[in-house]
Amino acid sequence: MESIKDVIAEKGLVRQGIPTVSAVFKDGGILETVHDAEAKKTRFVLWRDGKWEFKDGVNVGPARRLVPYSAYNNLVRNDVVLFPSEPAEYESEQALLDQIVAFIHRYVDVSPLFEQIASYYVLFSWVYDGFNELPYLRVRGDPGSGKTRFLLTVGSLCYKPIFASGASTVSPIFRILEIFKGTLIIDESDFRLSDEKAEVVKILNNGNVKGFPVLRSEVSGKGEYNPRAYHVFGPKIVATRGSFDDRALESRFLTEEMGQHRLRDDVPINLPQSHKAEALALRNKLLMFRFRNFNRRVVADHLVDRTIEPRLNQIFLPLLSIIEDKAAQAALRDVARQYHREMVSERGLDTEAQILEVIQSLIRSQEQEAGPLSLADITSRFTDLYADQYERKITNKWVGGVIRRRLHLRAYRNRDGFVIPATEAPKLERLYERYGLTHQVAGEAAPESPPACDRHPDHAPG
Repeated sequence: MESIKDVIAEKGLVRQGIPTVSAVFKDGGILETVHDAEAKKTRFVLWRDGKWEFKDGVNVGPARRLVPYSAYNNLVRNDVVLFPSEPAEYESEQALLDQIVAFIHRYVDVSPLFEQIASYYVLFSWVYDGFNELPYLRVRGDPGSGKTRFLLTVGSLCYKPIFASGASTVSPIFRILEIFKGTLIIDESDFRLSDEKAEVVKILNNGNVKGFPVLRSEVSGKGEYNPRAYHVFGPKIVATRGSFDDRALESRFLTEEMGQHRLRDDVPINLPQSHKAEALALRNKLLMFRFRNFNRRVVADHLVDRTIEPRLNQIFLPLLSIIEDKAAQAALRDVARQYHREMVSERGLDTEAQILEVIQSLIRSQEQEAGPLSLADITSRFTDLYADQYERKITNKWVGGVIRRRLHLRAYRNRDGFVIPATEAPKLERLYERYGLTHQVAGEAAPESPPACDRHPDHAPG
């Protein structure tokens, strides 16, 4: 029996061309699209066995051929998505990093530490798909504070940057991310309608961990609604005016407050024509960095910091694993610890924290013997201390609901009413630590937050 390959060869059949942006093959080969804007031509660069070559297409089966998207594609032609033009050599990894830092410093005014973080984030974006989790980069400030300049400058160096700012709707972003799988550059303030912001939040909530696509319904040709999964995992650089309401989402950002001091005199007011050429030259070197480092970069588990939240470790570890400079690693770890302190400090203002303070003080009080803790006693002490801060009536039912549903503490009924058993003590100790109450008793002033990490005096971590 003739194989499909033989039939194709004999009858001169043409393989089906599959438009592709990039691919990683099982044998270690890496395929990337490059774009020559002057020649108006796209093609592939195939990296295999330490060497690269240009390819107009790559056969991946007897009837399938990968082909690059056309240079006349609307997204490519209008620089919505940027590519390198060819791989370029670089002197060393440190020299490449220094060039990235210098480029960002030349056109953007941010704190020295965030300048370093942004530079490492650029490197990380070129090998991000070798990791399972990643953080986001964010600049926050009022209009005119330099947010757009940051997006344009840092974004132009990242891996397949997708400039979604100014988009009329959010819907195309899902498709673009699915197709190009690059770095999303987005100004949240461009999406002012509540439903559009909700869609952006879906992308941000699902996009920092592999394996969590966003499900959306699409209308088929027959008018039927069919669910489709869009993969939105990838690096993202975001500009916002304020914070997101979701704390879990907030914890995924490495943030810089913009406009906190006068603009440096050496930063140009308008971007020169050389900006694009400089960014392209660096993207070409970063393409070579990807080829050489994609299979070498892994999460460095020894960098896990047990003193901070597991979620923060999850966010910071990929970026720390890219950094080889020990001083830069230490500085970024300080940032992670500061984020942890701020999260704990914010939790300390919550109802949950106040109830925990009451529980802690009752357990520590001399009259409280080891054993079950009465919900009635908790409510009574809570009312004495905090009733004036609430418009609602403080009841056993409401306090008990917070204890069960938010703090996830187990309570049971005995002859004296609902009580928290002594077996919940280990869980309480963990909650005290999480809410920063390890050394605090209800009614006492909260301890001052530890000093911020060594940064520019006008910049505080977001």
